Amino acid sequence: MRHKYLLFILYTLLFTMMFTSCADLVDTDSEFVEFQEDNRLQSPTDSVYSVMGIIYKMQAIADRTVLLGELRSDLTTTTASAASDLKAITNFQIGTDNAYNRISDYYAVINNCNYFLKYVNKDLMKNGRRVFESEYAAVKAFRAWTYLQLVLVYGQVPLFTEPLLTEEESQAAMRQNLSDVNAVCNYFIDDIKDYVDTKLPVYGQINNQNSQKFFIPVRALLGDLCLWAGRYQEAAMYYHDYLALRTDPVRTGISKATWYDSNTKEFRSAGNSFSFASTSSECLCYIPMETSEFYGIKSELDNIFNSTDVNQQFAQVEPTKRLRQLSAAPNYCATYTNVDQSVDTIYAPKDNLTRAEYAGDLRFGTIYENRVLSKERFARVSNEVQTIDKLNSAGVTLYRTNMVYLRYAEALNRAGYPQSAFAVLKYGLYADAVDKQIDAFERQAAANLIFFDSDIFNIENTQGVHSRGCGNAECDTLYVLPQPAAALASRADTVAFQQPLLEDMIVDEMALEGAFEGYRFYDLMRVAMRRANPAYLADAVCRRSGNVDEALRAHLMEQKNWFLPLP
Repeated sequence: MRHKYLLFILYTLLFTMMFTSCADLVDTDSEFVEFQEDNRLQSPTDSVYSVMGIIYKMQAIADRTVLLGELRSDLTTTTASAASDLKAITNFQIGTDNAYNRISDYYAVINNCNYFLKYVNKDLMKNGRRVFESEYAAVKAFRAWTYLQLVLVYGQVPLFTEPLLTEEESQAAMRQNLSDVNAVCNYFIDDIKDYVDTKLPVYGQINNQNSQKFFIPVRALLGDLCLWAGRYQEAAMYYHDYLALRTDPVRTGISKATWYDSNTKEFRSAGNSFSFASTSSECLCYIPMETSEFYGIKSELDNIFNSTDVNQQFAQVEPTKRLRQLSAAPNYCATYTNVDQSVDTIYAPKDNLTRAEYAGDLRFGTIYENRVLSKERFARVSNEVQTIDKLNSAGVTLYRTNMVYLRYAEALNRAGYPQSAFAVLKYGLYADAVDKQIDAFERQAAANLIFFDSDIFNIENTQGVHSRGCGNAECDTLYVLPQPAAALASRADTVAFQQPLLEDMIVDEMALEGAFEGYRFYDLMRVAMRRANPAYLADAVCRRSGNVDEALRAHLMEQKNWFLPLP
């Protein structure tokens, strides 16, 4: 039955591509549809419309990229007001009729990419350059990213790279063996690695948005593919080369959540200096969404996570007790300079605070608020208002600076460079920090993987990611790289001891930095698969409420239950 349904999906895509009109450019089912199979995309206008058509298709999978990664994790759960399809995601009871289980939306992107890549005239030259080189690289990246999302959601999927234009081609695609995440990642690493230096399209402002951020950075995507494929040295290389590129460097910046007043030496109201909006410098790439359903697909994330007029203030998703525990566990460290210029370190209290969310790491407390407006529990409009200041109706973020740094740290650690990985967390990687915090042996071994030009990266624009929520992490004597109780026989033994413990710290940091953004379930999945230990994921998710849900744990101990059922 699954075979027949997938065949129907692919044949439907074919039918749509062949017979939809492209008179209305908003209807981007059409971007390739009126071109015959033997016709090539020859003009810049054809190319621009086609690429924007693919981006339009990606809008259909934007919200679920967040929801499937977030609602199945340990950090959020659905409220009583949530739609049944959202509750089913949280409970791992996603049926083939669930609105968020539409594999056809992924293949709509893929088949349109396949068509473009086959029929665009990629060798067309003008003024000594290939006219469509930028678009070709961008579409290659769109296809690779979509396949990665697809296989993470479904576990095993048909992999085809030719456009399916006939029923016979659709049948042949369905007869091939299904590909798992390793096969998908290894295929697309080879498919896109030659495009790391290709400049992506520049279309200027589109609907008052910077279109350069519509395109997926190839090096960062290669880092992800290598990380999932277990090719850690390569992953670290691609992440590093993306972040440290001289012509377009990506610095952590020094934005952070703070609440210590160094003048009064008191802990006061907390605030932050970072922004998660697609227009901010932290956002590296996003899927642009429509401002109104009249124009196309509008993101519903704001109405799902927040109290709005549309949902009568009834938010459908809320943070879990486990997220609160993870947030409260670290220490917030502050420093102040005495009259004699000596520096003292102080740790923030965790009890008797103005808000419980200020305990420990401040990132959760400064982006989350829940206010009770009245005591009337059964009013038509909710008596509580929830705000999660991470959602942006203009677009759904795919890559953000500090999350890329954390994946870079994960790759460095698994590649055998734990000191370097820990430096990403505590100090930030810049020349002075590398020299002071990483020993000579690891500096020599890691070599260019941890080289950051001192003219571009320094203490004025770089910090450890942990400082984003925990104050002056570099001064926190309690936040340290794990060490064995006694010296081990070799350096390799020490690294082997440190790797899983530091990996746990990195994954916790990913939770604190990336909560509500849709990464968490897949971060847990990646480590659980790497360690061949389903309990790594199951033990986290089953503790959402603070107590162990034994039935959910047993369900998640079977890896097949991590994935959505193929229709």
